[in-house]
Amino acid sequence: MTSAPTALTVTDTEVLRDALGLLKDREQVAERLLDSSAKHSFDPDTELDWDAPLEEGKWFWPPELVSLYDTPLWKKMSLEQQQDLARHEAASLASLGIWFEIILMQLLVRHIYDKPVTSAHVRYALTEIADECRHSKMFARMIQHGGAPTYPVSRLNHNLARILKTVSTTPGSFACTLLGEEILDWMQRLTFPDERVQSLVRGVTRIHVVEEARHVRYAREELRRQMVTAPRWERELTRLSCGEAARVFSVAFVNPDVYRNVGLDKREAVAQVKASGHRREVMQSGAQRLTDFLDEIGVLRGVGRRLWRASGLLA
Repeated sequence: MTSAPTALTVTDTEVLRDALGLLKDREQVAERLLDSSAKHSFDPDTELDWDAPLEEGKWFWPPELVSLYDTPLWKKMSLEQQQDLARHEAASLASLGIWFEIILMQLLVRHIYDKPVTSAHVRYALTEIADECRHSKMFARMIQHGGAPTYPVSRLNHNLARILKTVSTTPGSFACTLLGEEILDWMQRLTFPDERVQSLVRGVTRIHVVEEARHVRYAREELRRQMVTAPRWERELTRLSCGEAARVFSVAFVNPDVYRNVGLDKREAVAQVKASGHRREVMQSGAQRLTDFLDEIGVLRGVGRRLWRASGLLA
């Protein structure tokens, strides 16, 4: 005897009704993204001048986006030490980006495993995977070019990602994809036009912004579709896993070893970053476009919403 289907709440019904009218044809979206990829894709190995020397006096990251900016500790630091911290934080973010993109590539392969291999949707996913391969190599070269070390995530977060890659549902995968892409994208849109920043870093962020715009569109359209078509248990799991991912992402965003490596007391620096109103505003501003979208499609609810608030990314 089969059990009766779980009834939708009024709120769920409203979200589904509204979302049905917003869904776009999956194949049409993919065809447009494939056309854009053909016109606006880059090979960082040849597009960027990797042999050019570093520019004296320029930043590796806009100072306003450095984690300690405007804290009491920041105001005590020399300009040279501030710029050195920016260099290490750029390396930390690039290391985080490589870690995240390796996860994303595996999730995309899982997503298309059962899909028609000749579909535009699958062809675009393979195109995005190729983009992410180039981005990961580009970030690695940028770290080496700047002379800072690689900053891996903690062993705990590294192993939590193993679990995510194994158990993540399709909507959960796309929600986490957007979390990793959109906040960094917001920061990079401020970076590539900033003439205070090293030309190579500006070139790296420009390429990433142009190509990531397509990845964000692909993930948003698919997540919107999944939040309409997935069973209720999967939507609830997505809300929970996305909230937990936001909490982990906010903790892992800057590796605290950067502070020690520029001669600061790590414990004091971490405490001042946590207390910084400017830093909180930066992170929430970076996440706002994403949180508005997740709220619109019904992801930010219940325990998941509370986890997002605990992460500091949701105002």
